[in-house]
Formats: sequence, structure tokens, C-alpha cells
Amino acid sequence: SVQPVQSGGGAVQAGASLRLSCAASGYGTCPYSTTWYRQDPGKEREFVSHIDFGGSPSYADSVKGRFTISQDNDKNVVYLQMNNLKPEDTSMYYCKTRGVSVLQRCRDDRGKDYWGKGTLVTISP
Repeated sequence: SVQPVQSGGGAVQAGASLRLSCAASGYGTCPYSTTWYRQDPGKEREFVSHIDFGGSPSYADSVKGRFTISQDNDKNVVYLQMNNLKPEDTSMYYCKTRGVSVLQRCRDDRGKDYWGKGTLVTISP
């Protein structure tokens, strides 16, 4: 099984930058995609960014132009570079991975979602 491990959260002031990491050891050479979400208590989960195994990124309008998602496929680490942070970015950030390969050796993880435990990001005004 896969257990994504997150790091990089913290408390900074508006305008600062943070880089979140999502390490997903366990896939080996099996391809997977990664999605970043954020969620505040009592509110719905919000999509932030996504990257497929080929490296194609997508972003929520609220973070477009400020956040950049990237990946190191050899290390199985996905990064979310967050620049010009705003107080409204304050949230718990989660990464979720999903296996995408039909190969026999990768089939156990295909279509399965694995969630990180979350990283708290706090932006003060």
C-alpha cells in the first residue's frame, strides 16, 4: 500500500512563500497522479491543484498564477510551491495520490486513492 507523507506547512505572513511536499514511496515505477486539496473545519473540500503522471498541471482559479505544482517522478515526490500567500489560503492541505497503470505489477494501486494526513498552512495578515 501507499502512504503519502506530507511536509512543508507552517505559519507565515501574507506575501510569503511556502513549498509543500507529498512523498509517495510505495509506487516504485508504477505511475500515479497527485491532487492537492484544502479544507477548513465545517466547510467543503476545495480543489487546489492537480498533476498527472505526464506532468500536465491544473489549478483552481483562486491560486492560479501564485501556486505551481511539479513532480520528481524518480523520487516519487510532488511539490506545491505557494507564492504570494494570502490569509484566505489558510487551511489544512492534503495530497491525494491515485495509481493509473494497468500493468499487472501496478494493478493493486490502480484507481485507489491514498490520502496524506494533512499539513497546516496558516497565513497571518
